[in-house]
Amino acid sequence: MRHARRRIVRRVTRLAAVGGLLLGGAMVTQAAMASEPSGTSAVPFSSTQGAPGTGAELVSALGTSRTAGTWLNSQGRTVVAVTDAQAAARVKAAGARPKMVSHSMNELKAATRTLRAAPRVPGTAWVMDYTTNQVVVQADSTVSASDWAGMSKVASGIGSYVRMERTKGAFTTRLNGAQPILSTGGRCSAGFNVTNGTTDFILTAGHCGPTGSTWFADNQGNQQLGQTVQSNFPGNDFSLVQYASGSAGQGADIVAIGNGNGVRITGVGDPAVGERVFRSGSTSGLHDGEVKGLDATVNYPEGTVTGLIETSVCAEPGDSGGPMFSEGIALGVTSGGSGDCTSGGTTFFQPVTKAMQALGVQLIVSSQAAAQQGASPSSAPSASATHSAIAPGSTSPGSTAPSTGVAGETLLARLTNPRNIGPGMLVIGGSLIALVATRWFRAEKDRNEYRRYYSATWG
Repeated sequence: MRHARRRIVRRVTRLAAVGGLLLGGAMVTQAAMASEPSGTSAVPFSSTQGAPGTGAELVSALGTSRTAGTWLNSQGRTVVAVTDAQAAARVKAAGARPKMVSHSMNELKAATRTLRAAPRVPGTAWVMDYTTNQVVVQADSTVSASDWAGMSKVASGIGSYVRMERTKGAFTTRLNGAQPILSTGGRCSAGFNVTNGTTDFILTAGHCGPTGSTWFADNQGNQQLGQTVQSNFPGNDFSLVQYASGSAGQGADIVAIGNGNGVRITGVGDPAVGERVFRSGSTSGLHDGEVKGLDATVNYPEGTVTGLIETSVCAEPGDSGGPMFSEGIALGVTSGGSGDCTSGGTTFFQPVTKAMQALGVQLIVSSQAAAQQGASPSSAPSASATHSAIAPGSTSPGSTAPSTGVAGETLLARLTNPRNIGPGMLVIGGSLIALVATRWFRAEKDRNEYRRYYSATWG
């Protein structure tokens, strides 16, 4: 009876060890395959349309003569500026909050046209501040007293809803995904990877370099990255850098945020005033802030750029062209601004949607994200309708992913990466020990029985 129990125990142990080997092997394979980056696909440009009742749709339905912009308040609620009681009732019925104002969007835009028609003063910028129902004119430290007086006179002629402000520092382009790209003209940051269906490109800032500029991934000029094939600056601020290989490669849907980490980009859209956004650059890394205004005009020393997004995110030289995003949605590429990431400042961004439409390219996203949006070369899915309807304090950059290493590893490299296969190898090791132990105990028992038999026979 005792021998029968021992045989059962040994068999069970051996079966468990074999099962452990199979389980460990499956765990190793699954972990290695799970670390393989998903394929990428392209999301065509689409003008983001929010869900019914959102601020953008309400403004569109009511018209610019009865509204004056929309934004998110600190609780993430949509607020719409309206000029009459009937419009306020419609906004309230749609679930948003109306705010009665004195000046319509038509009046605010008329004020910006008047400012644009005045003599150009480098170092100035203006934007419509929806929350205060004003047009804010900013002048940096390079604007002289006489130019300031001239701009103030123009503002006074428009009306009291034009507010003049002095800012610290100077409005400059941030020359010099956020990975660094270098040319003879200076250093910029890669923005987002895009494609025209046959060739892949980097979407970055137009002021980084004119058409024909050659870009490298290293200071020595040994790793040629690509060449600028289209550039638009001033007026707008975007350009296309065509990859020398023609392909963005693995991890094309990821923007770097520093320390080997990245954020996976899943769509493209336009931000809302009040939305929390994130910017990454090769100089200062990842920083966040708030959208302060849309359709901003900036008079850089090199020329005037219009249609920009104004934010409170900081940036420094070398961050130009870097990506701005929120909840994994591509929103803009860094243009310029004032201040730095020590004392803070203002940064302006070129909207991605406008650039993609002008260039005829599509954003590269993961195949999984494209499938969820129903993307195909002939379709035009909108970006996440909820990306700008999240309370500002709750917003995140998006889902994280490695920006280097695993994203480009072969299957063999993933199989030998202890971070991927550690748990599975532990199971395999324990199973092997159990299997060897049962065999050793069996052999030792056989030896002892042989000795007893030998002693009894030949004693």
